[in-house]
Amino acid sequence: MGPIACGEGGRAVLRRCGALALTGEGDSMIIEAMNVERKSLVARARVHAALGDPARLAIVDALAVGDAAPGELGAVLEMPTNLVAHHLKVLQDAGLVVRGRSEGDHRRTYVRLVPETLAMVASPSLSDVRRVVFVCTQNSARSQLAAGIWALRSHVPVTSAGTRPAERVHPRAVKVARRHGLDPDTWRTAQVDNVVKADDLVIAVCDIAYEHLPAEARPRVHWSVPDPAPADTDAAFEAAYSEIAGRIDRLVPLVSPTEANRSRSGT
Repeated sequence: MGPIACGEGGRAVLRRCGALALTGEGDSMIIEAMNVERKSLVARARVHAALGDPARLAIVDALAVGDAAPGELGAVLEMPTNLVAHHLKVLQDAGLVVRGRSEGDHRRTYVRLVPETLAMVASPSLSDVRRVVFVCTQNSARSQLAAGIWALRSHVPVTSAGTRPAERVHPRAVKVARRHGLDPDTWRTAQVDNVVKADDLVIAVCDIAYEHLPAEARPRVHWSVPDPAPADTDAAFEAAYSEIAGRIDRLVPLVSPTEANRSRSGT
């Protein structure tokens, strides 16, 4: 007796060999679910394979709290350029990192981690942080928003500054801040030289500010957040706010305040 033919109406029947044959809408739904699961497994396996190398793990650790140019990674990790390029390609193919061109020196690219892909990767901690200082060029939007968000998320003191501060905070930054429950009424722009101290954790949220700070004042963390001012739209400022807020949410758990800060905050 030959195999039993599938009947109409999308009903399941057993073939002679004992396998389940499905027809109709139910069949396509199950096949689709199987395909999605298979793709997920392949993607996860690629991430695990990419992280299964000490050099690539070192790159991930270096990028865990901030972005870096490939040359900077090579210098920090004492790795030749061609090897850095190879490892970055593997990480990029696995969806663990992406590259973006600098808004300052357009010949430069910065590498950043993809947090969704990296969700299961442990990040290094930053201990004994006395104060956080967010820096951008004009101190009129990104750094002000970052300081305002940080103040709501952490007990560690925070302020902001600019390398070439504007006279006032950008009106759209004020508008976005109020929309998200921040209080921009006391925000004032300031020159970075008058603000940053030796023991501050400096976070540059601007490529141009990062590239123009003197070597001895280099920030410990760099976030390549696009400048919303050229577009000058509410959407651009909302996008900057969202990116900064997401990065702060990932960094706050890694920052350990000093004992003095804990005493002041009562924690």
